[in-house]
Amino acid sequence: MDNLAYEHEPADDYGATARDVAELNALRPVPRVSIHAFCETEGVAKPVERAAEDRRMARAHVRVMRGGVAAAAEFYAANPTPNLVLVESRRSPADMMVELEQLAEVCDPSTRVVIVGHYNDVSLYRELIRNGISEYMVAPVTLADLMTVISSLFVNPEAEPLGRTLAFVGAKGGVGSSTIAHNVAWAISHLFQSETVIADMDLPFGTANINFDQDPTQGIAEAVFSPERVDEVYLDRLLAKCSEHLSLLAAPSTLDRVYDFDADAFSSVVEVVQRTAPLIVLDVPHTWNAWTRDTLAHADEVVLVATPELANLRNTKNLVDTLKRLRPNDAPPRLVLNQVAVPKRPEIEPADFSDPLGLEPLAIIPFEPQLFGTASNNGRMLGEMDASHVIAQTVNDIAHVLTGRMEIRKKETKGLAGILGKLGKKK
Repeated sequence: MDNLAYEHEPADDYGATARDVAELNALRPVPRVSIHAFCETEGVAKPVERAAEDRRMARAHVRVMRGGVAAAAEFYAANPTPNLVLVESRRSPADMMVELEQLAEVCDPSTRVVIVGHYNDVSLYRELIRNGISEYMVAPVTLADLMTVISSLFVNPEAEPLGRTLAFVGAKGGVGSSTIAHNVAWAISHLFQSETVIADMDLPFGTANINFDQDPTQGIAEAVFSPERVDEVYLDRLLAKCSEHLSLLAAPSTLDRVYDFDADAFSSVVEVVQRTAPLIVLDVPHTWNAWTRDTLAHADEVVLVATPELANLRNTKNLVDTLKRLRPNDAPPRLVLNQVAVPKRPEIEPADFSDPLGLEPLAIIPFEPQLFGTASNNGRMLGEMDASHVIAQTVNDIAHVLTGRMEIRKKETKGLAGILGKLGKKK
């Protein structure tokens, strides 16, 4: 048995196949554009509606209407055209070309048009492209097909890839989410020599600066309160260097002002960090407001940290259900059970905790106050204190999974920690 779950297939009711998720993960977010879709069949309308709900389309304004080319031409005779018009047509190639002439008369020259047709005809495709159509797709179309086409039209293919964001959040206060996030970030930077940034988003009570023995004079608060100043140069001045490949956007951890933010308060900061580092760990506090919701909704991966108690189970179930609605085309969040087997504390068995959630735990970490307390008091990570400890090895395994590196050696562990650390066999 291994220390982690290697395969993490999305549940059917999350709305996307494993293939969709893999293809979507490679796409950059679509900029602020307006998109109108005129659909004749549910088979095309449904994927468009799902695309409109995708986090990568959060900035785009998408409107889905019924009807084909003729309906679009009639609509734009009295309304301005958007950045992109996607039109489904079940007409024959000859009839389609006649209808498109009517649409061309009412479309702005800058508007891009994508046609979803029902004829797999190379000659038709060439004729449409020759006449200025941006793309011709043959029904049926998938969510990934649509998103790929939209992204290709509005995202610069030569742009640098964005760094991946891993958001860690606790199901309840005090479950150790921040500690797990910091140690995973350190493990990623140490194991793979990959540039990693930690953003401590708990401005009043953040602990990243303590855990890494840092005392920066500036940090994430300066970026959030002055978003108009945030660029790569300004960000570099705010980052505290924790190790060769690990940097920290520290929280001020003071109460000299209140920290009430709008929903998109952190978005510009995260976007800039994504342009400077291949991986960003977001240490999200255990609160629920507009900006924490949006941060979790837009992260590439969400890791829920919980302890095996009833209140944690309820909160985790609420988070899982909410994230399913917010991220319908993404895989479910990861689950880490922490502080397991506290002496004399009644607990829910890991299997009984995870079954109602429909999630296989990514890791089960036993209660080891001596190890964690010593590391915290010395401003060191678990791997620095005792790299051979089973929990440090489990953190390394989590780092492998979250970065897509699956080549992990099986480890034979002993004692309580080994029993608790074991998870399902590799499928």
